[in-house]
Amino acid sequence: MNRALLVIDVQMEYFSGALPVSHPAGSLERILAAMDAAARSGVPVAVIQHQSADPKVPVFTPHGPGWELHPEVAKRPREVLIAKQLPGSFTGTDLGPWLERVGADTVAICGYMTQMCCDTTSRQAFHRGYKVEFLSDATGTLDMANYAGRVSAEELHRAILVTQAARFAQVLATQEWIASLAA
Repeated sequence: MNRALLVIDVQMEYFSGALPVSHPAGSLERILAAMDAAARSGVPVAVIQHQSADPKVPVFTPHGPGWELHPEVAKRPREVLIAKQLPGSFTGTDLGPWLERVGADTVAICGYMTQMCCDTTSRQAFHRGYKVEFLSDATGTLDMANYAGRVSAEELHRAILVTQAARFAQVLATQEWIASLAA
């Protein structure tokens, strides 16, 4: 198994911006632990950064304060930084060719938000034939409400994990994933 770790959208918008991630608690620490374990184990790391394609959208404005990577993610080693404009990390990016270059057949997913960019990227990877590992406590989300209804961050997160485990990914806690690197 040749893994790559995808660190998706760990940007300041989710910490000090309009979209504060609230569940699960401690997700950032586990993202950083996964990055550190990947570096120690020689697992290539792709950091993916969302940017708004619409200048009228007030979040993820390129070079704005919410667009910046979290400083702890920014200072850690990575092989590539990939900019994206849509929820799927493969859409309109060089992620696919990069995974081919590093010889990955398995992708581990961590980052934000569970139900949006992490879920979409996992499904895209599955459709492209990759084995997917979805880090359950190193992905995160927030309470959501719109014209269709309301859902708590905890309910939303759990629903995505159950759906991922049903078809698309092996859902693992970060410590389980780290332990599997040594196996």
